[in-house]
Amino acid sequence: MDKVRVSILGSTGLVGQWMVKLLANHPFIEVAALSASPGKVGQRYGDVVKWFIEGDVPEYARGIRLVSTDPADHRNVDVVLSALPNEVAEPVEARLLEAGLNVISNASPRRMDPNVPLINPEVNWQHLEVLRDFKGPWLVKNPNCTSAIITLAIKPLADHIRELYITTLQAVSGAGYLGLSYLAIEGNVIPFIKGEEDKIAAESNKMLGAMGRGEFTPWGRPVRVTSIRVPVRYGHMASIFAVMDREYDVSEVKQALSGFRSLPQEANLPTAPPRPIIVLDRQDAPQPAKDLDHMAVTVGRLSTSGRVVRMVALGDNLVRGAAGITVLTLEVMKAIKLL
Repeated sequence: MDKVRVSILGSTGLVGQWMVKLLANHPFIEVAALSASPGKVGQRYGDVVKWFIEGDVPEYARGIRLVSTDPADHRNVDVVLSALPNEVAEPVEARLLEAGLNVISNASPRRMDPNVPLINPEVNWQHLEVLRDFKGPWLVKNPNCTSAIITLAIKPLADHIRELYITTLQAVSGAGYLGLSYLAIEGNVIPFIKGEEDKIAAESNKMLGAMGRGEFTPWGRPVRVTSIRVPVRYGHMASIFAVMDREYDVSEVKQALSGFRSLPQEANLPTAPPRPIIVLDRQDAPQPAKDLDHMAVTVGRLSTSGRVVRMVALGDNLVRGAAGITVLTLEVMKAIKLL
C-alpha cells in the first residue's frame, strides 16, 4: 500500500504532540516533516519539544529537523495536518492552499464555510464526498473539541431529536498549555468560555445536516448550550437533555448508542475505536479520572422522562476532539479512495 506523506504544523503543542504520537508506526501514513515556531526551525524535534503527554517522544520523530510553515517546506507531502492555534492558522493555511497543498486543520477559521467539510468521521464521513468534485487543493476542518464529543454521543438518536439542551464541563487543556493560568482555575469554576456556546450549536447543526458542493443544509434543531471551564486536566463532559419525537425506553436508547458503528469501524481503520460509544451502567459514571477513552465517547447517567432523554457524555478533548479526528479523517479519505 502506498503511504500518505504528511507534515504537521504546530507539532510541539499539545495537539501536535498527539498527532506525532498517533502516527508512530502507522501502517499507511508517513510523517515527512514537522513544523514549529520560527525560533525552533532547524533544530531537532527531540531537542526542543517539551513533551507533556503520556509516554515518551516517539523515536522516529526525535531526529527530525523542524521546518517553517512556508509552503516551500511542505512540497513533498500529500496532506498538511494543521495543529496551529486559531489566531495564526488562517493566513498560514491560506498560503498553503494557494500553493496547491491539501490541508486538514484543527483550527476554527472557515469551519462554517459552505465549501469546507467539517468532519467527525463516525458522524458525517459522507460529507467528504464533496471533495471528489474539487479540481484543485482542498481544505477539511475538524470540529470544536466539544462539538466532536457531543455529536458522536447523539448521532444514533439524531433523526429523532427535536431540541437539545447542553451544559458542558470542559477541561483546562482545551485552552492550550498556556491558555489558562493556575490562579484563574485552581479551586474555581468559570461559567464562560468565549465563543464556545455558539460554536457548539452551529457546528453540530452543520455536521448532523447534509452537505453538497458549495452548500450545506443544517440539521435544523435548536441547540442551547452553557459552557463551563472546570479544574480538570483532560476530558470534556456534557450533560445533555434531548427532547425526542416520542417517548423512549432507556433500554432502546442504550441499545442504539452501544450498537452504533460507522464506516471507520466497518473498515477497521487503525485509529478507529472498536466501539465509538461506550455506555456505562455505573451510577457515578462517566468520570475523567476513571473513564476517559482516547477515541471513544463514554456515556452514562442515561434516563428517560416522557419525551426527554438525559445522558452525560465524556470525551478526550485532545485526541477524540482534535489530533485523533485529524488522523481518523485522513484514514477515512484513504479508505474511500480520496487519496
